[in-house]
Amino acid sequence: MPGTPAAAGLDPAWIGRLVSGVRALPEGRAPWCAGAVVLAGRGPVVAAEAAAGWAVRYRAYDPGRDRGVELPRDRWEPVRVGTVFDLASVSKLFTALVAVQQAERGRLALDGPVGAHLPAVAPGITVRDLLRHTSGLAPELPFHAHRDRDRQLALLWAEAAAPTGGPYGGYRYSDLNLIVLQLLLERLTGRRLDALVREGITGPLGMAGTAYGPLVPQGVAATEDQRRPWAKADRGMLRGRVHDENAWALGGVAGHAGLFSTAQDLAVLCRTLLDGGAYGGVRILAPASVAALLDPPGLGFAVDQRSFMGELAGRGAAGHTGFTGTSLVLDRATDTFLVLLANTVHPRRRDGGSAPRAAAATCLARAVAAA
Repeated sequence: MPGTPAAAGLDPAWIGRLVSGVRALPEGRAPWCAGAVVLAGRGPVVAAEAAAGWAVRYRAYDPGRDRGVELPRDRWEPVRVGTVFDLASVSKLFTALVAVQQAERGRLALDGPVGAHLPAVAPGITVRDLLRHTSGLAPELPFHAHRDRDRQLALLWAEAAAPTGGPYGGYRYSDLNLIVLQLLLERLTGRRLDALVREGITGPLGMAGTAYGPLVPQGVAATEDQRRPWAKADRGMLRGRVHDENAWALGGVAGHAGLFSTAQDLAVLCRTLLDGGAYGGVRILAPASVAALLDPPGLGFAVDQRSFMGELAGRGAAGHTGFTGTSLVLDRATDTFLVLLANTVHPRRRDGGSAPRAAAATCLARAVAAA
């Protein structure tokens, strides 16, 4: 529910710094993003909710001048608190939740071999390995270069049979882990991943602003003027179409990317997890399943990653980031949550780093400490 920092047990001055810091992100000569939304709270209270910058500002990117080509000023569209963003890898969290739901129902064994259901996968790789990125699978494959589904699967199964990404058991972040997990879930349930997410998560929780694309562009933040050589495909300015080229090539519904959402919807997800798997009288996970997801080292969730969690890290904070500029963090130790959504890749992808994410999280941590 909306409230004040004081009502949430948070220091108003530090929450003010959090909001002012996010509002500054689209400004200056080298802005971190075109636009952003932040939502932060503690317990059931939303203590901060703000929007800044532009959901759409550019019509293209000019590589010769290394700058965006702006739309006429009257066609710029401001970010609003309800603007929909491409979540990029934050989508992985939803795939992880679906997997744990299926484990609860006895359809999936977290420590069972994936190869029992997908025979092309190397012996020894378990569902837990996929969720913890310890399978040894390569970080990615060029699915975008092969729009034929059979060719894409041939690439995936060749890698899954003999992983090249690193030693089995060692951590190596890989989109392929969540793509293989998607195929496993679809094999076991007979349902597509988008249906599993809708039926198991977004529908019961009333997350009406969360869906896989393509979406009607209105109300959606634009991402990139996607063209070679800086991108992997020539698709033009994207808005409501998934930014990740491999997710696009796989049809827009992929285990590693493809979801779009709002800050309000992600706050509902955070509160659901902080409250042990229930929200508004609806339960989507048992408390033990939530603990399995969030307890170190996490299943699908990153835990205590100071690079984007700032001073919230250290006591079991969990969350994820997305390449397009998105992130969420929830901290059971302080009962706080932070959602920061931005379109850092508008009009062209670049690595802006996670310093603004960490700074926002640190403000929230200090708002707890100073209250």
